[in-house]
Amino acid sequence: MSDSKPLMWTPKAGIGYTVQRRPDGGMILTFSDLSEATISDWREFAFEHLMGSDRLTRNLYDLRQVKEIPEKAIKMAVEVNSDPSTRNVRAAVVVANEQVKDAIMKVAASATGASAAMRIFTVIEEAETWLAKPLDQMI
Repeated sequence: MSDSKPLMWTPKAGIGYTVQRRPDGGMILTFSDLSEATISDWREFAFEHLMGSDRLTRNLYDLRQVKEIPEKAIKMAVEVNSDPSTRNVRAAVVVANEQVKDAIMKVAASATGASAAMRIFTVIEEAETWLAKPLDQMI
């Protein structure tokens, strides 16, 4: 995509994630930790990007390096995902294993009002395949 919008992200010391622009205009967020500093910084970054969301955006969250995901991080992600501006977001979350996936699903199941189309995967290729599907094939 040649008219990709600016990323507006700068690495910071002590923050455990990186961001890259996807060829389709979305983002790849790769997390190495979910410390308080990391999840707070990500939350701020996510809300800033949602304000300018005006078209379908495909984001890939790569959490495979994180072996345990704190409940606070899951709840914060559910909060961001529930914002009405996420209507244009398709998010694929890739985790290390089925146990981590199950833990996320258990906490997220109690949330209501999620707006973004989101799925959790343990295989990155499956996540990419889902992200590439046309909007009418998201289910």
